[in-house]
Amino acid sequence: MEQTKMKCIIVDDEPLLRQHIAEMTEQVDFLELVATFPSALAAASRLQQGDIDLIFLDINMPYLNGIDFLESLENPPLCIFITAYSEYALEGFRLQAVDYLLKPIVFQRFFQAATKAFQQFVQRNKSTQEPVANDTMLFVRQGDAFVKISWTDILYAESMQNYTKLHFKERTLTIHQTMLALEEALPGSHFFRIHKSYLVNVNHIDIISGGRVYIREQELPISRTKREELLQNVVFKKLLSR
Repeated sequence: MEQTKMKCIIVDDEPLLRQHIAEMTEQVDFLELVATFPSALAAASRLQQGDIDLIFLDINMPYLNGIDFLESLENPPLCIFITAYSEYALEGFRLQAVDYLLKPIVFQRFFQAATKAFQQFVQRNKSTQEPVANDTMLFVRQGDAFVKISWTDILYAESMQNYTKLHFKERTLTIHQTMLALEEALPGSHFFRIHKSYLVNVNHIDIISGGRVYIREQELPISRTKREELLQNVVFKKLLSR
């Protein structure tokens, strides 16, 4: 599988430094150098094309410095600042720059900053490719109709052979779907089958004690093997992600 690369540009008014950074990018297999520019003004039109993922940007440049230039961009790419002065680091963090490189730049430090940028790049792409997390609406069948509900409001589901009863805080809803069909429609990161008859929303679990799960004072059975799986694979992950 071909590795995804970040398209990058270099913006610096020092020709030798531009060449030095360009040579370092050639040594990093996840970087693809598109162009180099002697000033922010020269780079502006290229950035308007919207396909640049990362910019190595000098701060001290004539006419328009790197900080003012980055602030002027509506949808800026990831940025690694280049500077001879460490006091600019605070400004870089304010602008959410990935990192800053102090001159003279050594390859080890360059690679560290580039790797940090690549990690953010991968995470950003992953987020845009995944289903929208806040799309919580679900249509369930009730008789001859389909009813829209929010799965975040489901406390737990109870199997009734060819039907399933959904338990909410203030009501219950019996739907014409099997537990298996419902389980396949719900996000596995939020719902867990604790028993052949019960599917619970892990976000609403209050207590796990012995062979029981408690949701709003409702006691539900859980098998020993399912209990360990619930604790190890679901609940701990939820706690760690908070």
